[in-house]
Amino acid sequence: MRVNEFFRQPLLELAELMLARFDARVQEREVQVGLIRVPVPDYARTAFREALLNALFHRDYRRLGTVYVQWYPDRLEITSPGGFPEGVTPANLLVHEPLPRNPRLYGAAKRIGLVEQTGRGVDKVYLGQLRYGRPTPDYSRSDATGVRLTLRGGQESLQFAAFVFERERQQGPMTVEQMIVLNRLFHERRVTTEQVAAEVQRPQNEARALLERLVEEGLVDARGEKRGRVYHLAAPFYNTFGQPEAYVHVHGMEPLRQEALVEEYVRAHGSIRRSKAAELCGLTERQATLLLGRMVKKNKLVPHGERKSRIYTLPGHSGSVAL
Repeated sequence: MRVNEFFRQPLLELAELMLARFDARVQEREVQVGLIRVPVPDYARTAFREALLNALFHRDYRRLGTVYVQWYPDRLEITSPGGFPEGVTPANLLVHEPLPRNPRLYGAAKRIGLVEQTGRGVDKVYLGQLRYGRPTPDYSRSDATGVRLTLRGGQESLQFAAFVFERERQQGPMTVEQMIVLNRLFHERRVTTEQVAAEVQRPQNEARALLERLVEEGLVDARGEKRGRVYHLAAPFYNTFGQPEAYVHVHGMEPLRQEALVEEYVRAHGSIRRSKAAELCGLTERQATLLLGRMVKKNKLVPHGERKSRIYTLPGHSGSVAL
């Protein structure tokens, strides 16, 4: 059933009304973690609450317009008039210092404990989504006329939620950056430093340090040299889910599968270039160079030509260019 409701109440009363309607609509599933049953909601209440309060207290009150909360079967959309404060964009939202648009209003909300004291309510929005294995909050549709946030719902990952609950129970809360990395690895199996730097909105050296700390904690495994390093979830993560074979598939079989793909391509086309090997195996140029070098050492491939124009063929075949 579709319902359209419009409210013209004071801000505190309005926030309470919206949260009450959220509580009435949200549904939960449960996952068993040891002897504890952990609730997994459609949407995290903390994420919705912070997103709603941001929309109410940081909107541009010089503009005519309305704060919209739209509930779809697979997502929530929250829109507030006016763009981000100057200097803030979706690409630096996680790392930019807080810039309240309405300082006095925001200060009053802080004093009564309504909004985040540190000014980092956006972290709660991210953590509320990520801890249940859902995509990161999406601000990409924002522009100068409005901040538009999409919180994706749909099928949650009970396994990921169970892992996060158990890990935080034993070792304390994870940071937003840690959760972003683990969430992406859970869904995509492997990441590079460049990919993580873009996700956590930090320089590559800081992203690399973050990944190496996760390696030290035993949550992530790393493979390859420094420049071409690839990161995967560690074995304990898969063991928690009762999927040890998934770890073997991702970690142990991958190099053999990459070599098999390259050999199959060369048999079909006569030769292969580094760029094609990278595209074929989903690798960076550096990683493709290392892969082809290993295959040369194993006498599976023979190089021909200078570095920039080098091609690789099977042993016993003359070099021929593969397009």
